[in-house]
Amino acid sequence: MSPDPRPLLPASPGSRIDVIRQWLIGTFVGRAFLVGASIKLVAFLLSLILGRSRGLNAFDAIGDIALVAATIALGYRLYVDVKRRLLWRVRRKLIVSYIFIGFVPVLLVIAFFLVSGTLLFLNVSAYVLRNRIATVVDQTQFLAQTAAIEVQRAQNEREVADTLARRQLAAVRRYPLVSYAVVPAPAGCDTGTHRRSLPAAVAGPWSHMAPPASIPEWVKCADVASLTTSDSEPASLVVRAVAWPEGARNAVVVDIPVGDGLRQELRNEMGITIGGISTVEGDPSVPREARRVRILSGSSTRVADPSEPIEWVGFLDYIDWASGQTNAATVSFRMGLGAVFQYLSGPSLGRINNLNFGQLLLLLLAVVATLFLIIQVVAFMMGLTLARSITGSVHELFTGTERVRRGDFTHKIAIRSRDQLGELAASFNSMTSSIEELLQQKAEKERLEQELRIARSIQMSLLPQGSLVFPGVSLSGHCVPAREVGGDYYDFLPLDEARIGILIADVAGKGTSAALYMAELKGLMLSLSELHASPRHLLIAANRIISKHLDARSFITMMYAVVDLRERTITLARAGHCPLVYVPGPYALSRASQTLQPDGMVLGLQFDTGDLFSRTLAEVTLPLGLGDLFLLYTDGISEAMNVAGDCFGDARLADLASLHADLASDDLRDCILGEVQAFAGSAAQHDDMTMVLLKIGER
Repeated sequence: MSPDPRPLLPASPGSRIDVIRQWLIGTFVGRAFLVGASIKLVAFLLSLILGRSRGLNAFDAIGDIALVAATIALGYRLYVDVKRRLLWRVRRKLIVSYIFIGFVPVLLVIAFFLVSGTLLFLNVSAYVLRNRIATVVDQTQFLAQTAAIEVQRAQNEREVADTLARRQLAAVRRYPLVSYAVVPAPAGCDTGTHRRSLPAAVAGPWSHMAPPASIPEWVKCADVASLTTSDSEPASLVVRAVAWPEGARNAVVVDIPVGDGLRQELRNEMGITIGGISTVEGDPSVPREARRVRILSGSSTRVADPSEPIEWVGFLDYIDWASGQTNAATVSFRMGLGAVFQYLSGPSLGRINNLNFGQLLLLLLAVVATLFLIIQVVAFMMGLTLARSITGSVHELFTGTERVRRGDFTHKIAIRSRDQLGELAASFNSMTSSIEELLQQKAEKERLEQELRIARSIQMSLLPQGSLVFPGVSLSGHCVPAREVGGDYYDFLPLDEARIGILIADVAGKGTSAALYMAELKGLMLSLSELHASPRHLLIAANRIISKHLDARSFITMMYAVVDLRERTITLARAGHCPLVYVPGPYALSRASQTLQPDGMVLGLQFDTGDLFSRTLAEVTLPLGLGDLFLLYTDGISEAMNVAGDCFGDARLADLASLHADLASDDLRDCILGEVQAFAGSAAQHDDMTMVLLKIGER
């Protein structure tokens, strides 16, 4: 079913207003909008008159809730409508499916690797920064230790000052703000080990802070090197090392401020640009909000370099010089991808055509990424092309089915491809070519079914209608064809005021041919019953006539009985038919049921000239008693099968007749049919079912 092509709103302004009015009044969403807007308007007017209050705010909140609910419902309705209209075409569904299956996962994988690579790059950058600062700390400690070795040989204040000046001059070429000082030891140091005191001396600018007056207690008279902060304002981050000359009570202190000089060195050597530095000072057990945050001096104000696209932060441990407490400083920095890659690849690796191994690897990754992008674009274009091809064929099929639905069977679908869809289009064309013939066949079949229904009605009219009213007997019959028409036949033939003929027959086969033979048999029996009083003679004459006209593959079984109420006898002959069930009346010595099956061949066998049929046919005469019951039936009743393939059987039928022999003929007939149907259950009826019940009464 195609989507409604009508626009959402009519073209004319008047009709649009009517639609909006109907939407506001007739839909839940519209009523919610109307109620919410009305509540908001009333709340606004009341606030102007009475001012804001808690109750008015609650009333206004109800309007907000109504508007939000209406908005959500309207959004959902719009989503469903847009989805239905957008995805109605198979082409759009395939394109959207391809995007979600083939394109979106690729984008997610690319985004994942970009995020992962960025995080890796940032963490590697932070590691490089920490590693480089650690190197500076180690170098500062080395400067302090070498100065301590030279200072311990000095004999007076002048030599100490000259030694510090010489060491500072040697280090200033790399670290412009490096400063040296000889500082007295703390009171707790072992005076026995440090026997002599060196004169205090300084060298260097000491622009970041004043030289320390003494070594704090936490140093423990051991060599120490770490980051610390200056005690000046504004504070700055400083690399400080302490070394002890042998045999002296003083320590050599070397400071290298993290200033412009060290920043430039880090940028030149590692490609790292340090930005702002901040610390959180105080007891770590105290909440962070209650501790003091210090922004250290020397934060870079340099304009960001495009080669350093991402800014990140690293954490550096530093020691408070006065207390020895370890804290963390947050350092913001920028580092380019090329610098990180250059650091990881290393200049010591082999070079090929002025490219080292890392650069070659990066070039290879760029080539692979380009090829991947080309393949993705080609795959996307191929997917769109295939989707267009598939949906084009589907659209042609849809157009064809619409034409067929309107009754146009001349439309043909153009076959543009030799694939499964092309074969489907060819099959559709073949179907539309033969559909008219199928409709004609359907009409013909309906006509035949109607004729068969009429034939069934006619055939049923050939059978006795209801029970026969005849003085002294009770007769009841029933016939149910397995198909529309059948070959079973029974009849009641009044011969005179005291005699009546009872006939039951079964034409071999089912359906129309058997029904035609059954109709022919009725006319023949009506004529022969007036000519022959003996059942045996009647069957001999019937066989002589029928064998000349019956098909070679067909035959008829029959039983004919004559009831003589004057003589109180029943005379019968059986031509290959089912046995007769006889149940004596209540005045008999024994009421056990009996099955009577006199000898006799079936009628209509063409290999017999009639002599064999006459020799084998027997006639039996039985006396009649009050209440005697005779049951004549066809094999459709005794051979009725259930779903397991078991037959109802002649013995079960005889026992059933004996058990309910005292019932009236019609009631006994219904009882037998009910038992047969209950036994068969859901199994289909496979043969015509016919029976005749004869019960002897007072004349």
